[in-house]
Formats: sequence, C-alpha cells, structure tokens
Amino acid sequence: MSLGVSNLSCQRGGRTIFNELSLQIEPGEAVVLRGPNGAGKSTLLRVIAGLIPAQSGEINLNGVSFNNRDDFQEQVTYSGHLDAIKPQLTVVENLRFWADLFGADNLDQTMAEFLLDEIADRPAHTCSAGQKRRLGLARIAVTSRPLWLLDEPTVSLDTETTARFARIIDAHCAAGGMALIATHIDLGLHTSRTFEMETYIPGASVQEHDPFLKGDW
Repeated sequence: MSLGVSNLSCQRGGRTIFNELSLQIEPGEAVVLRGPNGAGKSTLLRVIAGLIPAQSGEINLNGVSFNNRDDFQEQVTYSGHLDAIKPQLTVVENLRFWADLFGADNLDQTMAEFLLDEIADRPAHTCSAGQKRRLGLARIAVTSRPLWLLDEPTVSLDTETTARFARIIDAHCAAGGMALIATHIDLGLHTSRTFEMETYIPGASVQEHDPFLKGDW
C-alpha cells in the first residue's frame, strides 16, 4: 500500500514543468517537496489531485491506477491556496458539511484540534485569514482519506498553530496515512523526508506539441 509516481511528465502553455519524475511514498511517510519557484511543486500536487492533466507517466495509489479516477479520488484530499469554505455558513456548519458528506464521526475532535470551538458559530466570512486557514485544513482531517496533498498549508498560521498542525500530520502518518507537502518552512515533522525538485530546462522546444503555439488554431 503506497503512492507510486513513475516517469511523470507535465507541460503547461507549451513549457515542460517536469519530465520523467518518479516518486514513492510508503504508508506512514510525509514527503516534503523542495525546490525553487517554478520547479513544479504545486503542479505536481495538482496533477496527482486530478486538477490538471499529465502528458505521460503512471500514478498508482494503494493499487488503484490514476486512470481509475473515481476510486483514486476516493483516497485523496487536496488543500491548495484557497481555503475551500462557504463564507455564508458558520465555522461549524462548514465542517459539519464535510463530516456528513464523508460519514466522519470525528467532528468534535477535529474542532478541538484546530481550535475552532470558540468560533464555532461565527460566520466564516467574518473570520480572520488564520482562522479561515485553520477551518480549511480541518476539512482535510475530517475526511480521513489516506493521502493528503498540501500546498503551502501553513500560510496565515502563527508559529503555535503551525506546530499544532505539524503534530496532526504526524498523527495522520502514524496511523498509516501519507502526506505530500509543498512548503518553504521546516514543519519539524517526525515522519518526513525531502524530495528535491529542480526547474526543468528542456533540451529542445516543446512548442511543436502545442497547436496554439504552432499557429494551427
């Protein structure tokens, strides 16, 4: 049971973002993506999450192929730069929606872990940036899916809350979960290792593969 990425390539706007990338994550592991801006960290997370296509390669999660989208997605939770909350709903209503959707029974525990109890009845649109981020991350914990894909998850969080979230990631991995995280800070995870991504500079132009850039449109 693991995540396996093999020979994955991705192009956007006629530019190769990464080429023949391979990565393996075992249960209980958190892998931190490192690399300069433009190296493709966010793109890799979005490809695995099914938000943008890959040009080639294979992805398998716990024996399920990336091509079997429904079954694959059932095992993945993604957190990007947006917090994925409904501003008109209260904090607890937002989280209860996800708990009901996924049949989770850890709503109260998750509210406490993310320090949301004291603002449970507050409309989400009145929350601070840090409170919205905590609510967005709580959605990940309440869904209880094995693979967490996290893109700069601690933006807007203070030092204490960042450390608290790191402990939540460690607990997820200790229970057999996996996490793939793009972050510029050291989260101090006990279960992590680093995967370095470098900006890919293609040896030849890829524009011949893009009909818009060739002028065929």
